[in-house]
Amino acid sequence: MWRNALRLLAPYISILHELLLMKVTYIGLALRLSAIAICGFHFSVAQAETLVGTVVGIADGDTLTIVNNDRQEVKIKLAEIDAPEKYQPFGARSRQSLSDLCLGKQAEIIAQVKDRYERTLARVKCAGVDANTEQVRRGMAWVYPRQVKDHNLYIMQHEAKVKKRGLWADSSPTAPWEFRKRAKQHVRET
Repeated sequence: MWRNALRLLAPYISILHELLLMKVTYIGLALRLSAIAICGFHFSVAQAETLVGTVVGIADGDTLTIVNNDRQEVKIKLAEIDAPEKYQPFGARSRQSLSDLCLGKQAEIIAQVKDRYERTLARVKCAGVDANTEQVRRGMAWVYPRQVKDHNLYIMQHEAKVKKRGLWADSSPTAPWEFRKRAKQHVRET
């Protein structure tokens, strides 16, 4: 009985170990992930508002612009993920990946909240494909620990890392939030 339970939990234990190695300090996150592994619960994204539109622009690997049915442009930041910055390694490839997934396609936007830059944080489906998940699966974005609600994204990230997809092919990839932090410190020092 215990051996079967351990076999079922092995991938989740591996992910928890990875989280500890990434120095994620959110104990609540680790506990929620453990609850998912043990109890089989899956947390879903709250659906505040659903928008539909055509993707007309890609700013980077996690930001796009749609034109909605009212012909208004809406800037969307893919929630729960963080893609490399434009000038960061894999920044251009991440942007191209999102462009391949979404540009010119019909998108369903499941809005969550607005961020401090007035972008709508959302889960995005382009032509039926979950762009948030696909960017992580391709190794073109990290799971963003501050926002993550869909803990299955950690499984996708772990698989991308193990298979050295995208940015995980780099020997020591830098998470975008660390890249921004270092850039901010560099500006302060100059």
